[in-house]
Amino acid sequence: MWMTSSAFRVIQTAHDYSTRLISLEDDQTLPVHTLRMWTIGLGLTCFGAILGEILTFRPQVYEVSSLFLQIIAYSTGTKLPVIGTAWHRILPKADRGRIWAVLNPGPFNIKEHVCITVMASTGSSGALAISTFAVEKLYYNITPSYGIAISTLIASQFFGYSLGGLYRSILVYPTFAVWPSLIPSVSLLETLHREKDLRSQRRRYKFFWIVFACIFVWEWFPEIIAPTVTGISIFCLVDRTNPDFTRIFGGTNANEGLGLFSIGFDWLQITSATLYLPWATMVSQGIGVVLCFTIVVWGYFTNVWNAKNFPFMGQSLFHENGSIYNASLILDSKFDLNKTALAEQVLYFGLNLSIGASFMHVFVWYRKDLVEAWRQWRCKIHDDPHYMKMQAYPECPMWVYLATAIGAFAVALVTLYAGHSGMPWYALLIGVLFALVELPVLSIMTAVTGFHSSGSTLCQMLGGALVPGNARASLYFGLYSSNSVAQGSLMVKDLKLGQYTKVPPRALFAVQTVGTLLGSVLNLVVMNSIVSSQRQVLLNVEGTNLWSGNVVQSYNTQAIAWGALGKEMYGPHNKYFIIPLGILLGLLVPLPFYIGHHFWPSFRLNQIVTPEMCRCLGYLSVGINSSVFVSFLLAIYAQFYLRRKRSTFFRKYNYLMAAALDGGTDFMIFLSTFTINGGAGKQYTFPNWAMNPKGHYDCK
Repeated sequence: MWMTSSAFRVIQTAHDYSTRLISLEDDQTLPVHTLRMWTIGLGLTCFGAILGEILTFRPQVYEVSSLFLQIIAYSTGTKLPVIGTAWHRILPKADRGRIWAVLNPGPFNIKEHVCITVMASTGSSGALAISTFAVEKLYYNITPSYGIAISTLIASQFFGYSLGGLYRSILVYPTFAVWPSLIPSVSLLETLHREKDLRSQRRRYKFFWIVFACIFVWEWFPEIIAPTVTGISIFCLVDRTNPDFTRIFGGTNANEGLGLFSIGFDWLQITSATLYLPWATMVSQGIGVVLCFTIVVWGYFTNVWNAKNFPFMGQSLFHENGSIYNASLILDSKFDLNKTALAEQVLYFGLNLSIGASFMHVFVWYRKDLVEAWRQWRCKIHDDPHYMKMQAYPECPMWVYLATAIGAFAVALVTLYAGHSGMPWYALLIGVLFALVELPVLSIMTAVTGFHSSGSTLCQMLGGALVPGNARASLYFGLYSSNSVAQGSLMVKDLKLGQYTKVPPRALFAVQTVGTLLGSVLNLVVMNSIVSSQRQVLLNVEGTNLWSGNVVQSYNTQAIAWGALGKEMYGPHNKYFIIPLGILLGLLVPLPFYIGHHFWPSFRLNQIVTPEMCRCLGYLSVGINSSVFVSFLLAIYAQFYLRRKRSTFFRKYNYLMAAALDGGTDFMIFLSTFTINGGAGKQYTFPNWAMNPKGHYDCK
């Protein structure tokens, strides 16, 4: 076993994560492109793509966990093998003949497992183009042809992948680029494939399946049987009819309240991020949430921007009197701004400092690391132990990524004009160039801190300036700018997983390509089905406890606000000028912490992740908030207490628990969606009782 006595020390630095949690072991003889890998990978890609798209339309957006897909691919226990291990155990072995050598080349290995996981998770992650098509279908009654839609999906995703490949030298190869969200996946893979102590392995397996089974059974209660336990607020129970109590302490229903001190018991809302995000990131998030609560309560009760006229947490656009805003009143047949009607409208939109803070935070804290990583790559200096091991495999050439970028750009240009998007060629060019600048900034934040920021607001603002007054063009500008950043970030994350597990880079590129193509088609089909069958629910501000259009509503709101109304809403002399100004103000946020750390290093101000703190200023603005308080309590227990005081237990079980909780929850959601919640065509409602009342569950 690769563990040494140093494993009992507290895990703190990037080097600790890289060398004490992750094995350097590599067997270059292990096969990768096996029939088993491709068969299981394609099947799980279909499964993940369908489930991922369904979860997009849930009240609280929840991504399919790659850990869940890993578990399915491998087994359901030591003595109950499924798929990966079953393939090897059931079929005749390779020594029985040539055909069996192809069908069953040997034990299911870690490299096959990683390729299957990457292929399936790529298909399940979804694409922003799907949200674009959903907006067009819901709000503008436009349904693009499958040819245009699939071509748009391919172009928008593969351009982002190509950008990610171009930045490998600073986002994948260096040790400081840890990618904390990968640690649970890698830990599970290590346990399944590289653990030599069978007794220890059995303990972890037993622990995993007990947690998996318990959370699977439990999740039926908050999701179906007793939704009240999604969040319990003592304050709401004391006075359920007080609307101010509902806004402050409520949070069990979607878009109900801020959830202050609510105790949530639904892991779908809590998620495993509380177990794997670094302590500094969680502290920064906590500071941001406290500020968010303070600002929202102060702004609402002092009636800033006539806030009391609007639904407390609405995601749509509204008239000043609080009624739903009809976008067609200000858009003509080409989805351009109808300026005559606009004079009568006043709209509301939020504030986000995180993007500007990300640029400055990377510059002041990480610029030396990035420059050094680039220098080492150019000089062929290899100091990362995992990267040194990867030198045994041929790299995917740089020209492949360049050719992919050029091809994707060409397809994008054709589909923009063929689909009558209203977005000119020069806007596309500026959008992809902007993505080229934004990708390394936002991805390095994720790689180092685990915090993921979206640059969509900045891209929407730029798109509104380039093509003013056109909401639909704004949708497509975001698709080829901010979406390229998101897809590029996914690419480098998968490449880092491959580096940790010693999977050949060319094999990873192949499975990413196949997963993207298959997943995109399935995402499109499922989206069309859900939008057609749940149209009225998705257009409703609150939705239901089962279906919600929050993602699509928010995306459409941004497109109209920045695309059709950008100048009129956010110009220097208008009410909401503070919103675009927030991008510039965000650049200033990291500076006091940087200067303060220079003079008072003992205060450890360098540990504050300022972009995450800024992002959380809007953390409570949407969805179910009853789990927020519990999330921070769990983070304190796992990342502060266990990591520092019970480091051995933390190393062995913390990330495995994250896998079990996410896996059991995902499995329950998938099963309930297709058996009870209408995923298969017919929806069943659990009878009302004390823990499943009509209307709101806690406050009224």
